Amino acid sequence: MRAASPVRSIAAEAPVTAQLAERASALRYEDLPDDVCALARQCVLDWLAVTLAGSREELSRILAEQAIEEGGKPVASLIGRDAKVSAQQAALVNGAASHALDYDDVNMAMGGHPTVPIVSALLALAEARGANGKNFLAAFIAGYETECRIGMLVLPDHYARGFHATATVGSFGAGAACARLLGLDAEKIATALGIAGTQAAGLKSMFGTMCKPLHAGKAAQNGLLAATLAARGFSSRGDVLECAQGFAVTQSADFHAERALADPPGGYHLRNNLFKYHAACYMTHAPIECAKKIRYAIDPGAVREALLKVDAGASKVCHILAPSTGLEAKFSLRLTTALALAGVDTARLETYSEASAKDPALIALRDKVRVEFQSGWPHTRAELKVVLADGRTLEAAHDSGVPQQDLGRQGARIEAKFLALAEPLLGTERTRALAAAVASLESLPVGELARLCAPA
Repeated sequence: MRAASPVRSIAAEAPVTAQLAERASALRYEDLPDDVCALARQCVLDWLAVTLAGSREELSRILAEQAIEEGGKPVASLIGRDAKVSAQQAALVNGAASHALDYDDVNMAMGGHPTVPIVSALLALAEARGANGKNFLAAFIAGYETECRIGMLVLPDHYARGFHATATVGSFGAGAACARLLGLDAEKIATALGIAGTQAAGLKSMFGTMCKPLHAGKAAQNGLLAATLAARGFSSRGDVLECAQGFAVTQSADFHAERALADPPGGYHLRNNLFKYHAACYMTHAPIECAKKIRYAIDPGAVREALLKVDAGASKVCHILAPSTGLEAKFSLRLTTALALAGVDTARLETYSEASAKDPALIALRDKVRVEFQSGWPHTRAELKVVLADGRTLEAAHDSGVPQQDLGRQGARIEAKFLALAEPLLGTERTRALAAAVASLESLPVGELARLCAPA
């Protein structure tokens, strides 16, 4: 375990918590570039897509029933259900639903899924308080940037130790966003970060179970509770990130204050957001793309062997060798590669099922995939070499960590994903009305989004 004294000396020079709180407090909608606001709306639309679809999952049903049974002041909607619960309950249930399919966006700066904890908390708070779209988007961006900066502070060791950053770092993002929506000053935002930090938890050992999506829900709930308590005068430390026995020293060997406080490429971490177009763990996306490049030139039955090279970090995230359920299939490098080589649509939710995991042809192809882990590679890089029965060798490489520069093209892909996931639940008319509401969010009360998410 790292000694506390180096953290204290760094903390004296870099009061990170206070500086991040000041940044969040100072952010104004009027100062935001148009493309950053467009990206924020894309994040919201993508969140609605995956949350509506995730609301049909068993884990979402369990959590929703629990919340409804407990009762409370019904001020916030459960997405995909005709029910309202308390704001904290809505943050928990919607947050878990939004991560249930592992189809939500990613940012490598925070080492996880940035949008799900933030929007799940913000939407519940905004609906309960009658907030408008401009303040909602500004709060979202403030939370997003804070979350990514805290990820830069403690990664990579925080994640390598077994902490799920969506749960831990996500609690801070949700707390900063909700505090910003409440109009708290920098001092109280720092307090909210302290309250969020003392709740932050989530274990990577839970990947492949219902607890992984629960992490996102708990992060949303943690952040919302932190902000509302800070607003009421609840006390906490204002230096939770850098203090002795604080978040960084107890959960990471890394403390990169200079990285956390530096401006990211492009000026906003949001410009490096990565959307998912395969309904599986993001570390499987580069291998899937490699397999798709090769797939068009082969008969999957002619594969003799396949060698997949990825970063060693994937071994503890998505290397379930022989998955037996749809949820486990999302965390299997070998099976997702086999699915893509076989030409199966990896964007479809139905692909990740017990039937796929136990399909004899897919199992035979899966068992021909050998994974070699490479030290020091980017998490988003993969190389695949396929040897065919006739001796031919085909190779492909892909990096899924490169953000799309054409926002129009990206927006079209996200809208297509949204329509595919939302229409089965909402119907065509309401789905298109919801997409239009997101496109004009700045001019609407945020509660309109929640209203349109009730099933048809």
